Amino acid sequence: MSGGARVGIVGCGVISRTYARGADAFDSFEVVACADIDPACAERLGEEFELEVLSVDELFASDVDVVLNLTPPFAHAEVIRGALAAGKHVYTEKTLTTTLDEALAVVAEADRLGLRLGSAPDTFLSGAFSTARALIDAGAIGEPRLAVASFLSAGPDAWHPNADIFYRPGAGPLLDMGPYYLTAVAALCGPFVRVAGRAEVLRPERSIGSGPREGERFEVHVPTHVGATIELASGALAQLTTSFDLADGYIAELAIHGTEGSLQLPDPNTFGGPLRVRSPRGEWEDVPVTGRGDRDTRGLGLDDMLRSLAADRPHRASGHLALHVLEAATAIVRSSDEGRTVALETTIDAVEPLPVA
Repeated sequence: MSGGARVGIVGCGVISRTYARGADAFDSFEVVACADIDPACAERLGEEFELEVLSVDELFASDVDVVLNLTPPFAHAEVIRGALAAGKHVYTEKTLTTTLDEALAVVAEADRLGLRLGSAPDTFLSGAFSTARALIDAGAIGEPRLAVASFLSAGPDAWHPNADIFYRPGAGPLLDMGPYYLTAVAALCGPFVRVAGRAEVLRPERSIGSGPREGERFEVHVPTHVGATIELASGALAQLTTSFDLADGYIAELAIHGTEGSLQLPDPNTFGGPLRVRSPRGEWEDVPVTGRGDRDTRGLGLDDMLRSLAADRPHRASGHLALHVLEAATAIVRSSDEGRTVALETTIDAVEPLPVA
């Protein structure tokens, strides 16, 4: 292990192995313990990565400094509250919580207690996105006027052994994948002020395609195809489409168009990929990327949170940013339900990019 803050994982599912494997890339923390409501799941992760296996309550009472919350979204609020009450800093997978009221409460509680609360996604801290932000700040595309973001797939039905969790409140394409795009746009171009959306359930029943539950059918409880227009505080607009209704394949696109050119960015669900720029009437040109560019750098946001704590400065993948993104996402669904544009009440300060050199 690399040393630094002691981290305990709560939730030992698929993504926990990615975090545990990637921990050696950072010297600000080490993963030392794990817990899950399914003891066998925790035992498997603990054995694979030589972690102390505890119950959730035991982990909260242990000497870990940070709780890494990798539970399903519907459990996020409860785990965050328990960790904060135990005096632990918390870094959680997205989304922050499943409801805006819960998110407002946990962010306020972390602030009240003087504890750090961070949240994925942290892909906007990777080299490609940090380089893109530096180009925007330098005026390489003029004033950003339009962000276009699209995520289209057939959903996790075929490959995830518990695919039904992606179709419960707090998930779906908008809350499962949308945060990557919304967070990237907010980090690159600033906060949102109002949204107009349309959300539909195109297939109300699905089935699990792999694992011991293969063939089991389940009901869909969230929109599976969502489109939105978002107005930013800067006056720019963003167009967002998220869908689990593609027949096959995977489409992930993000571009920022300005008054003097455009940027084409990598898939915000990854930490690497090409960055390209184009001037008016010019050709697309590849841009050298500096900074962290690994495809498997889960933990970059946790690393920044701990370094920021040591330096007594705000961290970037913060609870406040995740709260703002969650409000935008829930407002999109509310806009669709109510047939009107919805104004946001939260905002964020400009997100300071990671240095690219």
